[in-house]
Amino acid sequence: MNYSILTNYLNTITIIGILFVVTTIIYVLFFRSFKVGHHHNKHNKEPPTVDGAWPILGHLPLLHGSTSSQPLHKALGAIADEYGPLFTMKLGSRKVVVLSNSEMAKECFTKNDFFVSSRPNLVSFENVGYNGAMFGFAPYGSYWRELRKVVNLELLSNQRIEQLSHVRVSELQASMKELHSVWSTQKNESGYVLVDIKQWFRELIFNIVLRMIIGKRLFGTMDLESEVKAKKCLKVITEFLDVMEEFTVGDAIPSLRWLDLGGREKAMKEVAKELDKIMNEWLDEHRKKMDYEDGKEASSYEQDFIDVMLSILSHGKIDAFDADTVNKATALNIIVGAIDTTSVTLTWVMCLLLRNPSVLEKAKEELDKKIGKERYINESDINKLVYIQAIVKETLRLYPPAPLTTREFTENINLGGYNIEKGTILLTNVWKINTDPNVWLDCLEFKPEKFLTTHKDVDFRGHHFDLLPFESGRRMCPGISFGLQIVYFILASFLHSFENPLFSGTC
Repeated sequence: MNYSILTNYLNTITIIGILFVVTTIIYVLFFRSFKVGHHHNKHNKEPPTVDGAWPILGHLPLLHGSTSSQPLHKALGAIADEYGPLFTMKLGSRKVVVLSNSEMAKECFTKNDFFVSSRPNLVSFENVGYNGAMFGFAPYGSYWRELRKVVNLELLSNQRIEQLSHVRVSELQASMKELHSVWSTQKNESGYVLVDIKQWFRELIFNIVLRMIIGKRLFGTMDLESEVKAKKCLKVITEFLDVMEEFTVGDAIPSLRWLDLGGREKAMKEVAKELDKIMNEWLDEHRKKMDYEDGKEASSYEQDFIDVMLSILSHGKIDAFDADTVNKATALNIIVGAIDTTSVTLTWVMCLLLRNPSVLEKAKEELDKKIGKERYINESDINKLVYIQAIVKETLRLYPPAPLTTREFTENINLGGYNIEKGTILLTNVWKINTDPNVWLDCLEFKPEKFLTTHKDVDFRGHHFDLLPFESGRRMCPGISFGLQIVYFILASFLHSFENPLFSGTC
């Protein structure tokens, strides 16, 4: 996800302006009793509380002002510079602890990981996350553990990813042929054509992921009806991502949830209804296919993710959820997670390469040396392309897919010498950790070489806490291998083929 679940909510502050007036009066009258500074918190051994909280609204007005000129993760990073690597804020009635450095992250996600492996119960998760059935947003417990095991062993295992490698290869080649066709038919007198590369990445990844999940592609089928369905589906998924990132008025002030200020919960329910309709259609198609294939050898047709889930679940239940709900929630979780993170990362990579032509030239030199110009890139070649891997690492360091991540403390714990209460939301500022000047030289500069020299042993799989684009601990993203394989392969193939005359028929 692009930013935290708080970002979109900050734009709804104006809707509750009348509350501002009332609380301003209260704030002026009782300022001293509500303002809590550094000394008070140190005495109570709680993380320092940011000054300027409003009654009822907490720090929401402060954040609204801060994010008007910069993204939320940078605004919180500036606050960390003043208050330290662990500080407290109030979002309405919810207490939030913001974590901003690697040492604190290591203690949190190792020693205390069990107590911070749950997600907060938010309005968006309830409405568009199948009421907790979507494992990425489900609370920590028996359901999450069982489903996580299924996802890791059956859906996103290295063996499953390898079995479906031909899907990635064929989809990439098909999309590059389509891109070449656009260029050859629409180029101007100078030989250029304007292409929305972000959209191209999204549609390519959409096709790859859908073929792995439901067994078919939707874009580029030459079928008008399929194209219409594809655009509608991608549009609804984009809307899903937008509403999933929202922290609503009801999350901050539960007593006001019934008002649904701004109509955000209503919008969530509409998006959820549209997506559920699409997921039901795919489930019905797969049941019909399985009935048709009944009695044949399992190897006689290629199983996609929904086939696997249907076989595992049959008509049973996992915890309190029926098989259909689990199947739909899991498939949707993988789809939206893969499309969003991989397309955003690839878009940032290309932006950074165009801004840094010397890095782009080094990447092309590596491709010429390691691959040559006489053949396509194979996925097995990726291990040779260490500089391209470093480019992706550096992109993820500067522009992590989720600059802010959320969890919830399920027990009272001590973190960094501070007492933190059960029920407190943990907001990890991944961007701040990834750009810590005490760890990274030229921390805001794009220099992939650092991952070949000073930081060559640093990975992003949750073991090195200086770099956490996919989180760490129990809630670390299960799709790391799958996502990185797609990013490396698409990036390398795109750069390799773009100016290579031997591939003029495919790119």
